[in-house]
Amino acid sequence: MTPEQLITFATVAEHGNISHAAAALHLSQPAVSGQLKLLQEAFGEPLYQRAGRGVRLTAAGEQLLGHAQRLRETFLQAQALRDAMRGMERGTLRIGASTTPASYLLPYLIADFHARYPDIAITTTHGNTAEIVAALGELDIALIEGPPGQELPLGTSVTAWREDEIVAIVPSGHPLADGVQVQTLQALGAYPLVLRESGSGVRQLVERAFAREGVPMRVALEIAGVEGVKEAVRAGMGIGFVSAMSIRHEDNALYRLGIAPQPLARHFSILMPHAAAPSRAARRFLGLCFADVPVVGRSAV
Repeated sequence: MTPEQLITFATVAEHGNISHAAAALHLSQPAVSGQLKLLQEAFGEPLYQRAGRGVRLTAAGEQLLGHAQRLRETFLQAQALRDAMRGMERGTLRIGASTTPASYLLPYLIADFHARYPDIAITTTHGNTAEIVAALGELDIALIEGPPGQELPLGTSVTAWREDEIVAIVPSGHPLADGVQVQTLQALGAYPLVLRESGSGVRQLVERAFAREGVPMRVALEIAGVEGVKEAVRAGMGIGFVSAMSIRHEDNALYRLGIAPQPLARHFSILMPHAAAPSRAARRFLGLCFADVPVVGRSAV
């Protein structure tokens, strides 16, 4: 049994698929299969079983997984420390961002970072909050809407970031677009609603607010992405809910409504995998994020 075999085993367990794990490890599929075979022989016990196109751990594999994950985390922290010591002359920065920060904040942050560190290659991953949290193993830093909402990888820090207001939007000819700039959830709930897809931070916040007020939701349409919601509202499908920053440059086709009696607000959060030893590029990018924003709170997993 070798450390490499255990790291490979932990990665296969994370992805549930040998070919996906091979891609993440930058190895060939036969190489990964060979390491798993040797590890299984060392234990003399089946550690996984084929399940469709993926794999499923046996009881023995589940027992081994915790040890393998801790070893992999230590290895990744050592890698991060090595990268940090190399300085900022070269390297990569892998950023994940959920829909709203990806669209309305990340482009400006990347432009600022690139101007300061032009030789750092930046890759980005976009998705809803749940998708970005699920991809943390492949990221250096992530910007998400609201709290993570699920279990995070060991060693991940969570820092509250900017505040964002969620507003309702209606087409300009809607009965509620009558000059009043705020509406209660009771008034909004009387009309059909357009919601983001499941896993969206905005959707989770809106659903919790309606449930807290005891107002039923008449969902007319579920659609992916902020722009999808805005287009559906323009088409007359119902009332949508979006970040206030997403309609900063809108024309008069959409009418903005604040939520009364209390604004519907949330904090964006910044997640740092391997927070004990982040890369220098990740630390510098985090500094830019807070260049003009006070730190609200920080916690670690």
